[in-house]
Formats: sequence, C-alpha cells, structure tokens
Amino acid sequence: MDVKDAFLHGILQEEVYMAQPSGFQSTAHPPHYVCKLQKSLYDLKQAPRAWNDRFTSFLPGLGFKASQANPSLFVQHSSKGTVVLLLYVDDVILTGSSELVSGVITGLTDKFDMKNLGQLNYFLGLQISYTTGGLFVSQTKYITELVAKVDFQDCKSCATPCLPYHRLLKNDGKPFHNPEQYIGIVGALQYLTFTRPDIAFSVNQACQFMHNPMESHVIAVKQIIRYLKGTSNFGIQFRPGPIHLQFYSDADWVGDPNDHRSTSGFVIFLGSNPISWSSKKQHTVSKSSTEAEYRALAITIAELA
Repeated sequence: MDVKDAFLHGILQEEVYMAQPSGFQSTAHPPHYVCKLQKSLYDLKQAPRAWNDRFTSFLPGLGFKASQANPSLFVQHSSKGTVVLLLYVDDVILTGSSELVSGVITGLTDKFDMKNLGQLNYFLGLQISYTTGGLFVSQTKYITELVAKVDFQDCKSCATPCLPYHRLLKNDGKPFHNPEQYIGIVGALQYLTFTRPDIAFSVNQACQFMHNPMESHVIAVKQIIRYLKGTSNFGIQFRPGPIHLQFYSDADWVGDPNDHRSTSGFVIFLGSNPISWSSKKQHTVSKSSTEAEYRALAITIAELA
C-alpha cells in the first residue's frame, strides 16, 4: 500500500513558523505576519520524523506491537492469526490471513488516504515472484540497470565473482583516476548483497579500498559485474517448512595480507531459507586460527540472538 501525501499527515511537536505563502495572505493581518504550522509540510526537515511518529503511534490502536529487532516492523497477534506490517517511509507491506489483512487495510484507510497497490511484485529494487513452492526474490532489473550504467552490456560473463585465493593489496598498481565512480559502483554492489550472498565476500573486499582505489581494485569490481551479468536471474527461494534456526560460520585466519586480520563469514537459516548472512573483516588480529574461529562464532551467535 502507498500513503498519499504522507508527510502532510505529520503533527509537529516543535514550534515552526513560515511566511504567508504567495496568493494565500491573510486579509486580517499585515504581510509581515507569519503562520504557525500545526502539521508538517514537504521540504520541512521535521516532516519525515513527524509522519513516522504519527503512523507508528496509530498502529498500537490496531493491535500492532513494534519489533525489538527492526523499528520498521510491526506484528499483530490475535486468536484468529497474525498480521505483519513493514513500513518504509510512505510504503506499507502487509502479510497474513486475508480476513485479518482486510481488517487492517480498512483501519488504515479510515485514518489515512491510502492506495492499495495489490499483490507485492516490486519493492525497493527487489523483484518478488510467486511460485508453487513459495517465493522467489531477485534483483534482475537492478543488475540489468547496473550493467548498462557501467556500459558492460556486451562484455563476456565469468563463472566466479573473484579469482580463487586472490586477495587485493592496498597499494597494488596505479591509483584509479575516478574514485567517485568506484565508490558509486561498489555502493550499488553492496545493495545487491541483499539477495546475493554469493557476492558478499567479493564486495566486502572491494569496499575496503573506497578511500583510495587502485586500478587493480577496479579490475576486481569488473569481475563481479561480469559474474552478475551471467547470473542476473539468480536469487533466493523462500519455501514453507519447519521453523527452526541453524547457522554456519567460518573464518580465514590472517587472510588479509594488508593488515593480517581474519575475515568472518556466516549464514543463518530459518528452516531451509537463508535470512541473514555476512562477510566481514574482524576488528583485531587473531593470534591463532582457533581464536579467529571463536570470534566468527561469537559474531554469528550475536546475530542469531
């Protein structure tokens, strides 16, 4: 669902004044009089917070409770079932039994001017396909646009996102002439890791040199893009099944040749579905492979909790 003119619903807690808008000056007051705002307007720096406070304070009246793990996630439990609501600025995603969702939609539309966009198919660059076995989430359109942006439409694809056993060096070769371009492309690749755990390690390596990219680092980024071009239809399949948590973690001891720190990697499954994953360099140097493994384990347990 989409909230129409969302920021205009926000009620201001601060005192904010504005000049009388052109064409709407008060005939009962001189032109130098100002208006005291009761509600927010677009382009007002308080508007996003005022809208979010207004919407989230209304949800408990419908029986929703905020998630402790995600401030944008709200859950309604009742004897009839469960409804989950996810808020992103003025976009709302609802899931649950049809009867309960219809009731929530009625409650929301009575309070706010909203548009029902129907079944979720595209959201923030994520494409959602409905199959007989569950949901398939991918970013095919996002990848296609990224490949076109860097003019790699005619390049050959490759089988892996990075070369085996190859680690990037911070002073390897000449500095790249356009570091802003490097930062923009790597930032776009970071967003792709939401549905592509297979590039998490390669993107993590590229992110470590955004302050001073070299030409060799650009070559590594091009390898990731070529890999994505050949696997643009890859994604994550979510299937119904037993609800139990399991995880896998690992670490490469002293794997980074630049500072001798290890990289932790983990993936967490809910049933057969991956729900969280990471590839990240550890903050300190581990003195043994056992220490590196325990650090990776501790990071994973924290995420699991």
